[in-house]
Amino acid sequence: MLKNDHFAFAVSDMDRAIEFYCGMLGMKLMFREHNENDHEIFAMLELNGGNLELIQSLDENDQPVPFERPEVRRPFCPHIAFPTENMEETMAMVAGKGIRVVHGPTEIPGAEKWVYLSDPDNNVIEFIEWADGAPGHSG
Repeated sequence: MLKNDHFAFAVSDMDRAIEFYCGMLGMKLMFREHNENDHEIFAMLELNGGNLELIQSLDENDQPVPFERPEVRRPFCPHIAFPTENMEETMAMVAGKGIRVVHGPTEIPGAEKWVYLSDPDNNVIEFIEWADGAPGHSG
C-alpha cells in the first residue's frame, strides 16, 4: 500500500503562504529553503499523514516569477482535505480568521459534511466531517 509523503502547492509569496498555513490554520513549519540551482524557495509544513510543501518560483536573478492564480471552480481539484470533528466549529474558525469559502458547507445527510476554502493563491483546501469519523460509513 502506498503511503503519502507530501502534497505540494505553488505560491506567489512564501511569507504570506507560511503565515496563512501556520498562522491561520495552525500548521507547523518544518523548514524553509532557497534552492539556488532550481531558482525556487520551498517550505515544508508538518501534517499528520504526510506533509505540505509550498513552492515559490524565482527567475534567474532570484526574483519572484509573476504568478497566475488558478481559477477556483468545480470540481475544486486539486485540493488537500483535512478531517474535522465539528463542521460548525470549523466554520466559526474560518469566519473568525476571514478565510475565503469557495463552496459550502455541503452535506450528504448521515454520511458527510464538507466545505471548500482557498488560500491566498487559490489553492483549494477542504475540511470534511465524516458521520462516523471515517469515509464510507454512514450514520
